[in-house]
Order: sequence, then C-alpha cells, then structure tokens
Amino acid sequence: MARILVEPRSIVLPGDVLAEGSDVQPGSIYIERVGDKLVATITGLAVVEERDGKKIVSIIPLEGAYIPKPGDIVIGLVEDIGITHWEVDIASPYKGVLTVQEVLDRPFNPATDSLKRYLDVGDYIVAKVLAFDRARDPLLTIKGEGLGRITEGAIVEIKPSRVARVIGKKGSMINMLTRETGCHILVGQNGRILVKCPNKELEEVAVLSIKKIEEEAHTTGLTERVRAFIREERERRGV
Repeated sequence: MARILVEPRSIVLPGDVLAEGSDVQPGSIYIERVGDKLVATITGLAVVEERDGKKIVSIIPLEGAYIPKPGDIVIGLVEDIGITHWEVDIASPYKGVLTVQEVLDRPFNPATDSLKRYLDVGDYIVAKVLAFDRARDPLLTIKGEGLGRITEGAIVEIKPSRVARVIGKKGSMINMLTRETGCHILVGQNGRILVKCPNKELEEVAVLSIKKIEEEAHTTGLTERVRAFIREERERRGV
C-alpha cells in the first residue's frame, strides 16, 4: 500500500522519507529508494502527482550548481578567445566551448581572419548545449532560431535551482510574466534570464518580479502574488 509522507510543495531535507510502498515511483534523480522507502538526497520542494494511475514523488531542488545537458538553452558570457574557438562562462562548474564551426557557415582561416570580428570577450550569447559527458567541457552552438549574440535587453541571474519555478507548471509562471509586463523573457536553464521590454520602467518591473520568484520559490500561491505585485508596480510607475 502506497503512503505519501510529505505534503505537496513542502520543503524536504536530505534523508527525509518521502513515501513508503513499492507502488510509489520517484520522479526525479534527487530521490533514492531504500527498501520500500523513497528518501530525499537534497534540499528541495516536494511535488506529488499522479500519472497513469501511479503516485509519483519528485523534488524541485532549491540549491545546487547548473550541470549542462544536451539540448539545454543557456545564456553564456564570452570569457576568452582561442585560435578557433571561444570559451564561454555558462554559470556552471564547466566552461562552455563554442567552436567556429558552430558560429560561421563558411570556411575560417585563422591566419587571415579574427574571431573577435564575430564574438568578443564580454559578449553575451544565447546558445544550445550540443554535447556534454563530464569527460570534456560542454560543446555549444549558436546556429538555430533564437540563438546568437545578445544585442539588447537586460540579463537577470538567479539560482539555477529556481529556473523551474520561474517557468512554472506547463509554463504558467513565465506566460503570466510575459502577459503582465509586455516583455519578451527568455529563461536559460543555467539560471540566466534575458528580459527585453518596451521601456526601462517595465524592464525594472520584470526584473524585480523574477527576483521575487527566486526569493519566494518555496512558498505556495506565488503566481497570484507575483501577478498582484506586477500590477501594483505598473500602477505606481504609471506604465
């Protein structure tokens, strides 16, 4: 018989028993099975749901570094330039590597051309993680729709563990943020967020709202509180 031992969206700590019974399934890598018990391995927010008639227990991590996965969209900062590649800070223990082949659609001759013409140190980029296996640094690409050098907008940095909360279930939080602020918001899986708004006032409102989500990620009713906060700020600023 399955028994859930935690309240949905409650904070759990490493070692906490989340559920008992072989019928309950772990829904994230942050849970291990010990006998017939599911035990938390990190500090996080408990999520309990039912899929195909089965009880699933997951944890949304509240702390932890960003570990790249192939397919992730990240926002990176160019830190160094080699002969045929750029080194990119992706807010991770691992440095991103962006080769010239993943930037240009034509042959490149380092003897006659300079990578600085295309991307320079200090440039922010939207990139996709192509490959990563922990034996070598993650490979990036900026070939693809919506990828490339960032030329406008503000960059907000949050803890990578809060990314899921900013996006929300089925995109509920990010869709609300976009509607209420009128801003285009791109969330990188590495905890960097690009905010492009019609004016500076709305940009400030969007940034403050994202930071509020980060700070209150463990609480319930957050979407409605953030919506009210945005409307109050817009009315106060007259935007």
